[in-house]
Order: sequence, then C-alpha cells, then structure tokens
Amino acid sequence: MSAIDEIKSRIDIVELVSESGVKLRKSGRSYTGFCPFHDNKRTPAFVVWPELGTWKCYGACNEGGDIFKFVMKKEGLDFKEALQKLAQRAGVTLPEYKREAPEVKEAYDHLRALLEDALIYYRNNLFQNKEVLAYLRQKRGLTDSAIETFGLGYAPRGYDNLLKYFSSKGYSQQDLIDVGLLSVRDSNESQSPIANSQLHTYDKFRHRIMIPIRDENGKMAGFGARVVDPDDVPKFMNSPDTAIFTKGRILYGLDRARKPIRAADQAVIVEGYLDVIALHQAGYENVVSLMCTALTEDQLRLLKRFTRRVVLAL
Repeated sequence: MSAIDEIKSRIDIVELVSESGVKLRKSGRSYTGFCPFHDNKRTPAFVVWPELGTWKCYGACNEGGDIFKFVMKKEGLDFKEALQKLAQRAGVTLPEYKREAPEVKEAYDHLRALLEDALIYYRNNLFQNKEVLAYLRQKRGLTDSAIETFGLGYAPRGYDNLLKYFSSKGYSQQDLIDVGLLSVRDSNESQSPIANSQLHTYDKFRHRIMIPIRDENGKMAGFGARVVDPDDVPKFMNSPDTAIFTKGRILYGLDRARKPIRAADQAVIVEGYLDVIALHQAGYENVVSLMCTALTEDQLRLLKRFTRRVVLAL
C-alpha cells in the first residue's frame, strides 16, 4: 500500500469535512450539506461518499475529489503541502519526501536576509532623493503609506555602491552575486566603469526605483526596478533567476492579495508593479501582476490555489 492510500484509509472524510465547518446530514450511503466553496444556503448540493472517500459539489463549483483535493481547496495548499498535513494527521511517514538539508535552508535564509537588508538600503536612498519621491507622489499618485507598505526604494547612480556598503556589513561579493544584486562583467567586454580587486562586478540596478518582490508566503525573493530617466532602457528590470527567485513562478503582490483573492473568489492580473500598488491603495486588493513576462502555467497554478476566476486587465 502506498503512503497516499494508507493516509486515505486512516482518515475519515466525513470527519475531515465536518471539522472544516460543513454540517453534513446522512442520506442513505452518502452525506449532504452546503458547499463551503461558494455561497448557497438553499440547496445542499455538496455530497460526501465515505466508502469511496470522495466528495462532489453539484452546485456552482461543480468540483470534487478526495481528501487531498478538499484540503488543497479549503486551505489554499498545493498537493505537497496537503500531503504533508494529512500524513501528519494520519501518523504516516513519507519516506519519499526529503526535507530541505539544513545547510541549504541556512544558505537560502542568508540570501533572504541580504535582500531584506538591501530593501532597507534602497528605502533609505529613496527618502534622500526628492526627485524620485516627487515622481511617486505626484505623477504616480502614491501615498507615503503605500510607499512604506510596499517597501519602495531607490538605487543610486554608480557602479560599486552595493559592494562598498554590504562589505562593511559582513556580506561577501559572492553573496551579492548569488542574490542578483551584482552583475559580473564578461571578460570579453570592454573595461567596465568599475573593476574591483576580486571579480569584475558592477551594481546591477542603477538610478532606478526599486520594488521588493516577495513570494506568496511573504519571503523576499528579488527586486523589480523601474527607470527614473525615460531615456534609459529597459523600462523595467527584474532580478536575474537565482536559487530563491524564478520570475515565471511568482506573481507580484500575491503575498498581500491571497486572502482578498480568496474572499472575492476572483484574481485580477494587471501589467505592472506600480499598477498593483495603486489599486491596493484604492482598496482593490485582489490584484497581482506579472514579472514583465507572459503568463505562465506555474503562475496559473499559484492562483488556482485561491480562485479559479481570473480577470486579465493588462
């Protein structure tokens, strides 16, 4: 018997569903109640079959599945998370699941700590730059509260600001490269404006508005950067893909939008970071944006954990 089958055999689906707040009534060999995934207090269209370990909604949802699907939909989890949760409840060990090695977790935490420090660094630079602040306040209509809430910052001009600043805080040049804040100059390129005594590197983000990017759990992953000078290109830049950031697997603002999306049963996808901030500021919080890329399957899977109703407003 597989671990999944053993978990199913140990967990009573009627008990699991009832504990979530659904009041079930026995009807022959099945149980019926009101579906927890959509508003309906007239017709009990939610059916549970304990012998099969399955459930089905014959109402607006028209969805169904087993105990894993129920927990995934009810709690906004992916399959791996639901599997771990139910395995713990059933007392089943998952030998095939390998926990993240302590040294890997420590390395990732170190990179995220560096990004959090970079957020503070960029934020302090923003509040020392009246020109950029005026742009955000007057031309983009952002309040100081929104600027603070979303952690906006400013990357100053220059090519070696970050290395100087973070070296004094105990971070290495390699740390800054690994997290995508420094770029390494190709040996075939002409002489860069700055060439330090180690690798030839330079600040990736210069004279740009900095927008922290967090994953759906609120953990720092990278930065988006918008030009200040309209003649600069590209208009937007993202951190490069790193061990903790893959732009095709993250939706900007989802850490703040996940609960409003679930409450509204609808997600709105807009084009850019500042669009998300402006809409959240205006009270529309079920809004996220792409990473300056096409919409990916991974991003849709993320949203599917919270809603199946997606509106494109690009």
